[in-house]
Amino acid sequence: MSTVPVHASLSRPSGALAVAAAGGFLLLVLLAMVAPQLFSHYDPLVGDVTQGLQPPSLEHGFGTDRLGRDVLARVLHGARYSVLIGLAGMLISLVLGVLLGLVAGLKHRWLDEIASRVFDVLSAFPHVLLALLVIALIGPGLFHVAVAIGIAGIPKFGRMVRSQTQLVREADYVRHAVLYGQSGLRVFCRHLLPNVLVAIPTLATLDIGSSIMAVSGLSFLGLGPQPPTPEWGVMLAEGRDVLRIAWWPSVFPGVSITVTVIAFSVLGKHLQRRFEGRQP
Repeated sequence: MSTVPVHASLSRPSGALAVAAAGGFLLLVLLAMVAPQLFSHYDPLVGDVTQGLQPPSLEHGFGTDRLGRDVLARVLHGARYSVLIGLAGMLISLVLGVLLGLVAGLKHRWLDEIASRVFDVLSAFPHVLLALLVIALIGPGLFHVAVAIGIAGIPKFGRMVRSQTQLVREADYVRHAVLYGQSGLRVFCRHLLPNVLVAIPTLATLDIGSSIMAVSGLSFLGLGPQPPTPEWGVMLAEGRDVLRIAWWPSVFPGVSITVTVIAFSVLGKHLQRRFEGRQP
């Protein structure tokens, strides 16, 4: 009679539960982005100063900030900014990284050398520090934050695509397709590109979380969306001045950032295990 290791029998249900919880939370985040009024009828930009710093209650689920604005409404509307800017930054990293990685993996040695040096230079700086340097050059703002985060994330995708391209290019099925007279474009589109990009969804899912963290960090420093925009990093910066007397204006956006990043990380790790042929 076959036996199942104890750790395996315990890890599978817990892993499935974690993935389900992460997916459920991200579904709530999506609903908050699309229709925040489903959860709160308050305007995130309008407050009553006479109701400032009210603790969480039935009327204000997450309390109010120092200007009397509903924190729950601001957190819900803030998802649209934090997640979308992070997603935009990830897409910029993905597009530029894939293009550079394909060029490096397919073309001549000197192009590979140039692309590799670009990846080395970008990787020499921590993610957020490189984004800060880019913003120092192009200036702060919503779009500029996405561009800065996108440039900082290029090496993640570029190096992976470069190594996969070089590996797939030497595979037998690619060589056979060339020997059978298939055109270079057909070989590239049908055999090489699908096998090179198969791991991109996993890496992209993992990268969204780090991009959201970077967006919130830059906004906290005043380099992203500006007040009164209800972005999670902006809310953290606004709440730190009253943290000793009111914890809720900072804690709830901070928890939102943390749980959202963890949820994307859980889904990314799940996709990674599936891609590698391991059980979740």
